[in-house]
Amino acid sequence: MPATPRFGVQIGAVDRLGASDSDMYREAIVDARTAQALGYDAAWLVEHHFSDYYPTPNPLMFLSHLAAACPGMGLGSAVMVLPWYDPIRFAEDVAMLATLTTGPLHIGMGRGTAKLEYDALRIPMTEARDRFRECWEVTQLALTGEPFTYDGRHVKLDRSITVRPRLDPDRKINFYGAIGSPGSAEIMADMGLPPLSLAQFPDYMLVKILERWRNRMASRGLPTNVTLPVSTKCFIADTDAEAREEARGHMARFYRLQAEHYTTDTTPWGDIPGYEQFAKIFANMRLMGDPAQNDPILDRNLIGSPETVARRINELRAIGFDYVLISNATHGVDRETRHRMMRRFATEVVPLVNSLPVPEAPVFEKVRAAE
Repeated sequence: MPATPRFGVQIGAVDRLGASDSDMYREAIVDARTAQALGYDAAWLVEHHFSDYYPTPNPLMFLSHLAAACPGMGLGSAVMVLPWYDPIRFAEDVAMLATLTTGPLHIGMGRGTAKLEYDALRIPMTEARDRFRECWEVTQLALTGEPFTYDGRHVKLDRSITVRPRLDPDRKINFYGAIGSPGSAEIMADMGLPPLSLAQFPDYMLVKILERWRNRMASRGLPTNVTLPVSTKCFIADTDAEAREEARGHMARFYRLQAEHYTTDTTPWGDIPGYEQFAKIFANMRLMGDPAQNDPILDRNLIGSPETVARRINELRAIGFDYVLISNATHGVDRETRHRMMRRFATEVVPLVNSLPVPEAPVFEKVRAAE
C-alpha cells in the first residue's frame, strides 16, 4: 500500500497582471499564511531571476522571512540552483534557515536551464553539473558542524573551517535533486539525493525515473524509503470542463512566459554539453503555449473536479510519489483563483484521496505500453 501522501503548496511572487513587484511579494506572504491555516505541510518557493517568470532571486532569504511571518510552518525550495552559489555561503545560509525554523524544511536543488540567468550571473553552463556536485558535497561536509577541507575543480579549501551555526542533532533537512530526464535520476542517486520530479512528464517517464533512481540507489546500498515529491499544477472546479477552461488560458500564458525566459528559440541547446535533451523539451514547451494544444499537459497535472484531481493524485501515488507539491501560482493568476484552489484542495480533494482506491498493476501496464 502506498504511503499516506503529504501536500505542499508552491507559492511565488505572482498576482493579477500589472501588479507591482512589492504587491506580488506581499501576495506570496498572504499565500503562505493561507496555506498554513489550511494545514499544508509546507510553502515552497522557486528561484528565478530577471523576468516575470517567478522573480524570486533569493528563496532562502524569503523563506527566512516566512519563518517569522508563519511560525512553525514547513518551508521548501523548488529549487535552489546550486551552480550559481558559492558553496560555503550556500551551506551557511541553509544552516541559518534550519536554525531559525522549527517546521519541516525541504531544500530542492537543481542545476538550472536558463541561459539568460547563467550569462547574467557569469557562470558557464558547461560547468553546471560539476558545480552542482561540488556545492552539494561541500554542503554535506559543512552541515556536519565539524571542521573540513575540500579539494575540487571549482572549490579549493586548504585551511580547515567549521561552518556556523551548527545544527542541532535532531534537526532534519530534506534535500532533493531536481529531475530533468530519466538519466538525471541516476545522477541524483549517485549523489544520494531523492528525486524531485515534475508532473509535466508523461507517466511512463515518471515510472522510468523512479525505477532508475531506485535501481541505482540499491546498487550503492543506499535507502529508497524516503520522501518522493512530485510538483504539479492544480486547478479545481465543479466539473472537469470548467476546470480545464480556467486552466487552459493560465497554463498557456505560463508556458509562453517560460519559453521566453528560457530563450527556447535562440539558445543552441545541442551545443551545450549536458543540455542536449532540452532541445526536445523546450520544443514541446512552445507548443503548450498554444491553448488549443495544451490538452496533454492538462491531463498530466491536477486539472478537474475534486474527484478527478483525487484520482489523478492516486495514479501518481501508484507510480511511487508520496509528496504532492501543488500550485497554480503563475504570472497573472489573482488571489481569488489561488486561494479558491488551495481551499478546495484541502477541504474536498484531500478527504477523497484518502477514501478512493489507489490503482495497482494496470497503471504501470498502461504507462509501459506507451513507452
